[in-house]
Amino acid sequence: MATKISLKNLPVGFQTLISNGKHAILGDEPVASKGTDLGFSPEDLILSGLGACKVSTVRFIARKNGWEIGNVEAELEMKFERKDGSLHTHVSVKIDIEGDLTEEQRQELLRQADRCYIHRIIEGEWSIGSALEASNDSNNLAKSV
Repeated sequence: MATKISLKNLPVGFQTLISNGKHAILGDEPVASKGTDLGFSPEDLILSGLGACKVSTVRFIARKNGWEIGNVEAELEMKFERKDGSLHTHVSVKIDIEGDLTEEQRQELLRQADRCYIHRIIEGEWSIGSALEASNDSNNLAKSV
């Protein structure tokens, strides 16, 4: 299944209009990075996608099993460390599930959250095309990011 995102960077700060053709959001950088801080940073967007997938997976599995749950809240934090010439990233995840669940049910929901498709995509093998490859495109839009 292909996903396509279009971006348009504006001359103000690092504001970027991000669209999937149906919905749009604003990306930006913090003021400390010379942005306007009016939208999500690239790091925010990565964590948002991962977190949204995890909480949605919890709800999906609960519904599939007929388990009544209330709100599902998550908090993700990403930290970077440069080590041996490469960047190492650690993401901590905390998920709170409202509902009258057994400990086994709660653990199963958390296990499934860690198997959500975005988690698996991030941990999987990637092949990211170069922006240089797209320079032959007549409208200068990157074909792959």
